[in-house]
Amino acid sequence: MNSYRPGGFSILPLVVKNLLIINGLFFLATVAFDNAFDINLYRILGLHMPFSEHFRPYQLVTYMFMHGNLSHLFFNMFALWMFGNTLENVWGPKKFLTFYFLTAFGAALLHMGVNYLEMMNLKGELLKAGYSLSELEEIVRSGSYRVIPGVREKTLYAFYMHHITPTVGASGAVFGILLAFGMMFPNTIIYVFFAIPLKAKYFVMIYGALELYFGFTSNGNIAHFAHIGGMLFGLLVLLYWKKRNGSYF
Repeated sequence: MNSYRPGGFSILPLVVKNLLIINGLFFLATVAFDNAFDINLYRILGLHMPFSEHFRPYQLVTYMFMHGNLSHLFFNMFALWMFGNTLENVWGPKKFLTFYFLTAFGAALLHMGVNYLEMMNLKGELLKAGYSLSELEEIVRSGSYRVIPGVREKTLYAFYMHHITPTVGASGAVFGILLAFGMMFPNTIIYVFFAIPLKAKYFVMIYGALELYFGFTSNGNIAHFAHIGGMLFGLLVLLYWKKRNGSYF
C-alpha cells in the first residue's frame, strides 16, 4: 500500500491555494459579467433542479465555485483554509481533492433529493386545492398566479422558488472537511468566535445537530441539507477509506 508522506507542513498547500484562487475568480467573474454584460452567471453556473429548464449537468461541478455574496465567499474560504490545510498536509493533494469533490457531489445529491420531495409535496397540495397542471406550469414559467381561497401565497411562492432558485457555494465540501477534521483530530481545540475553546469533536457534533434542526425548521435561503449531505458523504468516504486502509490517513 502506497501512502503520501508530507515533507513538511505547508500553511497554504497546493490544492487549498488553488481552490481559494478559483473561488475568488468565479466571484469576480460573476460581478463583472453582471455589471458589464448583464449576464447572470448564477443562472448559468448555479445548480438548478433537474426538472428546471435552467438545469445543465455541468452545474454539479460549477455550483461549488459560485457564491451569493462576499461574506458567503469569505466564510467558506476561511473554513476551507482553516481546516483544509491540515487535511491536505496529512492526506496529500490528490486524496484531499478527491474528498473535496466527493463531498460536494454528495451535498448536491442530498440537497436535490430533499428539494424534489418538498416540491412534490407543494405540487400535490396545490393540485388538491384546485390548481390545474397548466396553471402550475404557468407559475413556474412566469411567476404569476391566481390565489384560491384557503391557499397561502407563501405556498405558491415556495413552489415557484423551488423551480427557479439555483444552489451555490462550497459549503457542502467545507462541511465534509469539517467533519473529517473532527474525526481525525477530535481533541484539537477550536476557538469558536476566536474566544470560546471547544474540542473539534464537540464542535462538529453541535454544528451537525444545528444544521439538521434548521434543515427541518427553517424556510430561509440556506441549503442546510446540502451541508448535511457534505457531512454524510464525508463520513461514508472516511469509513470506506478506514475499512480499506485501516485508518483515515
